[in-house]
Amino acid sequence: MATASFDALQGGLPESVRALAQADFGEVARRFTQAGFAVGLPAKGILTVKAAQPDAARASVLVSVGVHGDETGPIEMAAHALDALARAPEALAVDLMLCVGSIDAIAVGKRFIDADLNRMFRDVRGDLAGTFEAARADAIIAATRDFFDGSGPARWHLDLHTAIRASRYPKFAIVPQLIEVQARERLIGWLGQAGIEAVIMNPASAGTYSWWTAQQHGAAASTVELGRIGTLGQNDLSQFADAARALDALLRGHAPAAGQVAKPLVFDTAQSLTKLSDAFTMSFGRDTENFTPLKKGDIIATDGDTVYTVQHDEELVVFPNPDVRVGLRAGIMVVRVS
Repeated sequence: MATASFDALQGGLPESVRALAQADFGEVARRFTQAGFAVGLPAKGILTVKAAQPDAARASVLVSVGVHGDETGPIEMAAHALDALARAPEALAVDLMLCVGSIDAIAVGKRFIDADLNRMFRDVRGDLAGTFEAARADAIIAATRDFFDGSGPARWHLDLHTAIRASRYPKFAIVPQLIEVQARERLIGWLGQAGIEAVIMNPASAGTYSWWTAQQHGAAASTVELGRIGTLGQNDLSQFADAARALDALLRGHAPAAGQVAKPLVFDTAQSLTKLSDAFTMSFGRDTENFTPLKKGDIIATDGDTVYTVQHDEELVVFPNPDVRVGLRAGIMVVRVS
């Protein structure tokens, strides 16, 4: 989905949003440097802010936005949060890495240039290897490795997104199943604080950034969907209010107030739908909402001789997208467990 180009929008943008969308960390880096932090700019669109003296007790928090260039709401939210912290830098209680993913796609108001960046975080890329986003992923992977290298056990990665299609649970998250149990519970607690209504436990990688950091760096990582997609500078920031408060609290080291956190519903992944060929078709329309329920025996999709059907009494469809490249995930089916 294309949106207005950055050049057409930037005149009306707050300075903090303009700077983050253009990967301009100059003023923010200056403020944290003056406050005595060790500040790094390891690649375009990536900022690291660490305590001057390494501290294993200090949490390391990676926040990524704009992995899809048309998902602009989290860019605005993160820009305001970063600006507020930079004006009172001593309040930063964690080591922070902020990554703006698809800078070039943001500039032209597109989701990506050649291919989905959030499918590049894998050891074998096949025909994705020569794409524009593959090189960008390599730069992000290297900076992420350096950020977490030598850090303490408290590692977080919040990959913030917004969804193209409507959803019966507008705010939901995907959490890698492999995360250590206690870290996973803390993450789900934070997601509840952020207003997330549903959490999907994912048992296998689809090449996403959050799975990569969980698998490679032991991070409590999640792909977090914060509502509907919007135009940069024109997003309804009220839909991000709970997430903004939760992010601010995490970065400042504040625990949520007792009794104020609603636990999200939890779903397991029942099956993943892989597009095997260009013959892949889904049995429902493109306006189908995320978390639409289907009954046992219903046909989900067909792909030549392969027929995907509902195996449980009820499964709910999430991320249905028949337009992905052959070999990639075209959707997942989930079942509620709590």
